[in-house]
Amino acid sequence: MKLFKSLLVAPATLGLLAPMSVSANELNLAEVSGYSSSEEVQNISEFNSTELAVTNSRVDGLEARINNFEAGSFSETTTATFSADFAIGAVDGDTSEDAVQGVYGFQIDLNTSFTGDDSFDVSIDAGNGGGGLTELDLNDADTDATTNDDVLVVDGISYTFPVGDNLTLMVGNDVEGSGLYNTACVYGGITNTLDDCGNAKSAMDSGQATAFSASYDFGDGFTAAFGYQGNGDTSSGLMTKEGLDYYGLQVSYEDEDGQYGASLTYATEEEDSTVDDVYWGLNAYWTPEDVGAIPSISVGYEVGNPSDSTTDTTHWFLGFQWDEVGDGTLGAAVGTTEHTADNATEYLMYEAFYSYPINDGMTVTPVIYVKETSGDDQTGVMVKTSFSF
Repeated sequence: MKLFKSLLVAPATLGLLAPMSVSANELNLAEVSGYSSSEEVQNISEFNSTELAVTNSRVDGLEARINNFEAGSFSETTTATFSADFAIGAVDGDTSEDAVQGVYGFQIDLNTSFTGDDSFDVSIDAGNGGGGLTELDLNDADTDATTNDDVLVVDGISYTFPVGDNLTLMVGNDVEGSGLYNTACVYGGITNTLDDCGNAKSAMDSGQATAFSASYDFGDGFTAAFGYQGNGDTSSGLMTKEGLDYYGLQVSYEDEDGQYGASLTYATEEEDSTVDDVYWGLNAYWTPEDVGAIPSISVGYEVGNPSDSTTDTTHWFLGFQWDEVGDGTLGAAVGTTEHTADNATEYLMYEAFYSYPINDGMTVTPVIYVKETSGDDQTGVMVKTSFSF
């Protein structure tokens, strides 16, 4: 505030000196020595001291008020981003039977840093439940909790911070234990079934849990990560046989140009004191050096070994994406709808989408998908409009 005080004092001082300014022709140099002992100059000096004292007092009071305001305001590192999704469409074969519906999802992300290297993050969501369009990924809208329809809810809170140069830690609630994983996939999934790139179980993405994750960067593209998440309710607690707990590990590699990568993921799901399910997921991607007619390719394959069953399960995914088709992005994918036992019928899902950016803050994405079921297959046709601001 010293500079601010000086800027206020300077005009007052100049105002007092202005009446005394004269041109060189009017200045009587012979009489200058006489002015130094005059009563008039002494009075001006006394007046100047009084005014400066008053000004200093007022500036000190203003400085105290500004400091009090700054103490109660947001940190200068806090940022807020907002996004919204609107979708309209219909699903044939669903209970809605071709009814055209409109749904939305809204999200607020708050981020701040205390050291410059850490990050405290809060996600706040709202949505109207999705209706018959629940397959569409609507900006993390809480589609499975009807009691929260159209109500803002905290959808995740976490703190991420480095320890040394290579280790990063994350702890939070209502976030995934895989929060620091680096799963090898570049496909931008549109539906909830295929957006996990086949990493459905080993990625521990249920979200409604207390979670901890750690990642270590070995350099040269190699990283390793650990993850844990548990339901943590009052009856079972965390890391107990009575509660639902996930433990996971991942190793990954990505070349320095980001042209290809691979990851291997492991997870143990402890459902209760007698059941432990084990999952292994392998993911890889490749992108062309020159973006054009050749798409990027993402693949995922996962196997499960439930301890309460003698039959293993499998889940797979294959996705293609062209990042420069006109001004937009074209994508298509196929994969199993869920983990399937070796001797069971395998149901597939197909999807295709085109994301077109209207401007920097608005994107329109038409999508069509076919999802096989044990009954009538579902065919969905819809358009999603996304806003970010």
